[in-house]
Amino acid sequence: MNNVIEANNISKAYVDGKFTVEVLKALNLTVVAGEQVAIVGSSGSGKSTLLHLLGGLEKPTDGVVSVMGQDMQGLSASAQGDWRNQHIGFVYQFHHLLAEFSVLENVCMPLLIRGVSLKNARQQALPLLDTVGLTHRLTHKPSELSGGERQRAAIARALITQPAVVLADEPTGNLDADNAAQVYDLLLQLNRDHNTSLVIATHDMLLAERMDRVVRLN
Repeated sequence: MNNVIEANNISKAYVDGKFTVEVLKALNLTVVAGEQVAIVGSSGSGKSTLLHLLGGLEKPTDGVVSVMGQDMQGLSASAQGDWRNQHIGFVYQFHHLLAEFSVLENVCMPLLIRGVSLKNARQQALPLLDTVGLTHRLTHKPSELSGGERQRAAIARALITQPAVVLADEPTGNLDADNAAQVYDLLLQLNRDHNTSLVIATHDMLLAERMDRVVRLN
C-alpha cells in the first residue's frame, strides 16, 4: 500500500524564555492510502501539534515529515502551501468558513486559489455539496447555517481538491451528540467513497474506536 504520510522520529519543543516545553518526542507514524487513524490523548498531550506537523503547518524540532513522498521541510513556505493545496484537506473544531462568502463560494475557494476558473470550481463543488446534504444552502452565508451544517460545509471544502488525506482536529468537538454522529458518519462515508486517508484527533473514544487504528499520545 502507498504511504500518504510518514513521520520519522519527529519531536517538537517550544521555548518560552528560560523554559523549554517538549510536546512530542521521537514519534513515528505512517498513514497509508485510504486508512482511518484516530489520535487520542488527554488535553495538552500534543494531538493538535501532531496534526499541524503532519500537515506541514509547523516544523518539527527534530525528525522528518513526508507527504506523498515529499519532505515538507525541504520546501519553501510557498511550495509547502502549494503541496498542501494539492494533497491535504483540513477540518477544524471551528469551521473557519469565510463569513462574507456563501457556502458554494467557500467550498470553491481552494480550487480558486489553485487557479481553477469559477465555472469549473462550481461544477466540482455542486456534487460534493449534494453529497454532504447542503444543496438547499448554496447561497447562504455561514452565519445562516446550523453548527452541523457549517461543519459539513467545511468537510466539503476540505475534499474539493480530492486530497490524499484529510486531517481533522476535534471536528465534532463543538457539536451536540446527534450532529457529531452525523458529521462522523459523513467523514467515514467519504473516506470509503473516495479512498481518502483520514486522520482525526479526538477525545471521544466511542468515535475513535470506529476507525481502523487508534494512536494514543501519553
